[in-house]
Order: sequence, then structure tokens, then C-alpha cells
Amino acid sequence: MNKDDIIKELKKIKNQYKNEIARIGIFGSLARGEETEDSDIDVVIEQKYPDLFLLGRIKIELEEKFKRPVDIIRLREKINPFLKKRIERDSIYV
Repeated sequence: MNKDDIIKELKKIKNQYKNEIARIGIFGSLARGEETEDSDIDVVIEQKYPDLFLLGRIKIELEEKFKRPVDIIRLREKINPFLKKRIERDSIYV
């Protein structure tokens, strides 16, 4: 798993779903450069409108491509303040 490869894939996803996705990026250990072989991929997505099916499709696509668990967080107004602060601090958006 390589951060640059994941960022490239997220750019493709953003272009593919440009009408649905406002922003997409990584956060967590991968964004901080602290990932290990066992690390999952933490993805943050800000959607133009809520679509849980889209999030599911993206999760499956990334897990199949990178053979890693993927956690997707939908960035929205009503999100846990602690989590929001962590995401804002760590995120690398494409």
C-alpha cells in the first residue's frame, strides 16, 4: 500500500463521481505517514448530497483494489466534534 497510489485512485474516484463528491481525501495513520502493513485506509468524503449507496460502492472498490479494510467517514455538519477535529488536522484532500 502506497499513499501516492491511494491518492491517485481517489482522484479517479472524484472525477468519476464529480457530480456527487465535493471533496475526498485520506486521514489517519496513512495521511500522517505512520501506516503499517496492518493499517486500514481512512477516507473522508464530503458529498454534494447524501448517498450511502455511493459510499458503499467506493468502499468496496478501494478494498478490492488495495486488499485492505477501508473506513469511510462522511463529512457533514453534525459529526462528532472530536472526530471532526482529528479529520481536519490530518486530512489530505485530492
